Amino acid sequence: MAARFEVRHQPAKGYHFVLIATNGQVIATSEHYETHRSCLNGIDSVKRNADAPIQDTTGTNQGS
Repeated sequence: MAARFEVRHQPAKGYHFVLIATNGQVIATSEHYETHRSCLNGIDSVKRNADAPIQDTTGTNQGS
């Protein structure tokens, strides 16, 4: 099974999405959106921009 986006709704908070890995674990959670359409737009934005460089501002150099 491929990774998937899941749209969720919470009363009084609105819509948000989670990105679920192939093993079923949540690997990303979005902000809350007022409308379903804006939540779907957020998913589209992640899909378009997912091939982005990493900018690590923590000042650590672990694993290099």
